[in-house]
Amino acid sequence: MMVLMIEPGKAPKRVELSKEFACMQQAVGGIIQAVYPFEDTVTLICNDEGKPLGLPFNRGLKTADGKLYDVICGTFFLCAAPADSDHLESLLEEQLLHYEELFRYPEMLAKVNGELICIPTYE
Repeated sequence: MMVLMIEPGKAPKRVELSKEFACMQQAVGGIIQAVYPFEDTVTLICNDEGKPLGLPFNRGLKTADGKLYDVICGTFFLCAAPADSDHLESLLEEQLLHYEELFRYPEMLAKVNGELICIPTYE
């Protein structure tokens, strides 16, 4: 399936990834967790233990008004998870384009006035 792979400190890249569970685990470096932070059928697959293991910060998840509500640590990928299906699928071209732009710039995590914020790092 065609996914968007996002590694810490790097721009997203399109990757053909097997739907086999072991391949998905290998891609994120451990036990997979599916997160559904978007309004469409796109899901974020990450390492379930990314934070406790101290994996490097990757990207922040923000509300529609830009407020940070969670962070993803370690490599993750985006794929489609249609509502009427129990399996993961390839992203459509328009989804790839949208999320390549959304996650285009790597981010740094900083604490400012006691609040965590994400700062894009421009190449």
